[in-house]
Amino acid sequence: QVQLVESGGGLVLPGGSLRLSCAASGSIFSINAMGWYRQAPGKQRELVATIPSGGTINYADFVKGRFTISRDYAKNTVYLQMNSLKAEDTAVYYCNANITTGPPRIRRAYWGQGTQVTVSS
Repeated sequence: QVQLVESGGGLVLPGGSLRLSCAASGSIFSINAMGWYRQAPGKQRELVATIPSGGTINYADFVKGRFTISRDYAKNTVYLQMNSLKAEDTAVYYCNANITTGPPRIRRAYWGQGTQVTVSS
């Protein structure tokens, strides 16, 4: 079994900052890409940023220059540093990881439970 546990959400003023963390644990053989998605009320879940192992980091246009994704490979953890937050960043943020478990070697995507980020004055 694999678990993704997120932390770091909360209420912040416009222009403020938050740092989200997501730690993967369990029967992990290897972790390929990790990333963050978000879902606002009444909207579909959307990509925020992804960071593959040894590949190119990808950001959604609406967070470029404001958010930074990073990984601690030794701790199987991905972070999302969010600066200059806006009201429209309010959403539930979900961690996603593409993980190979086993043996037997099975590769699939896993999701965290989500953490609420609210940007409001």
